[in-house]
Amino acid sequence: MSFLDNLENNLKALESLEAGGIDDRKRREAERARDIASAPWAERLKNSSYVGKLMRDATRAGFPRRMKVNFVWIGRTLRLEAMEQRLEFQPTPTCVEAVFADRRVPVNLDSEPGPLLEEWMTMLDRRREELAALPQTFEDEPEEEKEEVA
Repeated sequence: MSFLDNLENNLKALESLEAGGIDDRKRREAERARDIASAPWAERLKNSSYVGKLMRDATRAGFPRRMKVNFVWIGRTLRLEAMEQRLEFQPTPTCVEAVFADRRVPVNLDSEPGPLLEEWMTMLDRRREELAALPQTFEDEPEEEKEEVA
């Protein structure tokens, strides 16, 4: 190993020991500990019948509203998306939580998803009404109207 290689390795080691490097390491360790603690809840979420019922009921609730509900697993989190709104089911060290845009609610995986889903659908209906109330903008005016204005 040459002198320059040795010097470069020493500089990299010193940079990782700086204040930011220590904070990053502590943050990573805390995230890892949290992931390990929440692993049983993540497995329970993935294997529960609650998720199957949730997907079935969300699809059925979205159909008459002419709204597609998308489901995606991101790591250990189940995300439902519709009309740019999200509902996530995140495992924590103590339970599984439903994460709305403004709050977190603990979820009982042995219960029915109906009430929670209905609350989210109400939020989506309200969002649809808000979007419908916005004035529509027209990018291109017809040629006839442009001639009359001039």
